[in-house]
Amino acid sequence: MSILDEIKAERARQDAQFGEQNHPDMAGDTTTQCEAREMFDEWAVNYRTINSGTLDARDADRRLDWTGILLEEVYEALAESDPARIRAELVQVAAVAAAWIECIDRRERP
Repeated sequence: MSILDEIKAERARQDAQFGEQNHPDMAGDTTTQCEAREMFDEWAVNYRTINSGTLDARDADRRLDWTGILLEEVYEALAESDPARIRAELVQVAAVAAAWIECIDRRERP
């Protein structure tokens, strides 16, 4: 089964369990949302810095890792307010998650 088939099956399971879900992109009043998006943008910048390998020059291991890559994309999505931009960022989140799964599968091969 391909990763995309697994994702499709999980979405079907979620719909069967919860029904169609229609939540707001972010809850809270305008001020709360603005503050949250500013915080998420700051976190995205922090992960961009971590991912660039320039956060701590004393760290001998400056390799990218999946955690940092995924979190950077997630925080970029959460920092957006425009639905089209949120959607574009979430596509990137999904693609990074799929790439991580592919990496795990390659490591698990004999």
